[in-house]
Amino acid sequence: MSSNLWIKFMDYFTNNTNDYLISFKEHIEISLIALLFSTLIGIYSGYVCAQHKKYERWIVSVFQILRIVPSLAILLLLIPIMGTGIKPALIALILLAIPPILMTTVTGLEGVSPFLLEAAYGVGMSERQILWKVKFPLAAPTIVTGIKTAMIEIIASATLAAKIGAGGLGGIIFTGLGLNRMDLLLIGGISVAVLSIAAGLFIGLAERSMFKYKCIRK
Repeated sequence: MSSNLWIKFMDYFTNNTNDYLISFKEHIEISLIALLFSTLIGIYSGYVCAQHKKYERWIVSVFQILRIVPSLAILLLLIPIMGTGIKPALIALILLAIPPILMTTVTGLEGVSPFLLEAAYGVGMSERQILWKVKFPLAAPTIVTGIKTAMIEIIASATLAAKIGAGGLGGIIFTGLGLNRMDLLLIGGISVAVLSIAAGLFIGLAERSMFKYKCIRK
């Protein structure tokens, strides 16, 4: 890194620390909200697919098709309906993040051993008890893997939210593009990369802590 670029870095953080922290906070907030809703929708949809196989093809196909559409295209399509701001950005991010959670939920629930289910029925457990005490606990490690993938995708794609006034680190990147300033591009890009890596490591550590039996078995 050249000394001139390093000076620009230092100058930016000296004069724009508050603006940077606000952008960083906005990026985290929109990412967490999108992850929360996509997790709820993805897990419920995965449960419906696993319980009712006739719906699986349709539900999976709809979300996979929506995932193929670029997030920026979804944002632009939502502007005439919802205007600009955080709402259309959240919808685009949620649609992006649902498929990996949905697919891992289906895989996890369908991967529960029939022998364990027979044993659960044998001791008199109800369908509800089997779902919450057998199926979901055993499927949880697989579901968490999908949540981890979704979180990283959300953080990376949330940079587009700044394009429609939803804030976040993308604002720094787009400003850098507009002004042809490499320092701003690097500050925004590195911040998003670090945030993605940190989120992945955090979820990975949480997974190891919650599912020690899986790590030991591996």
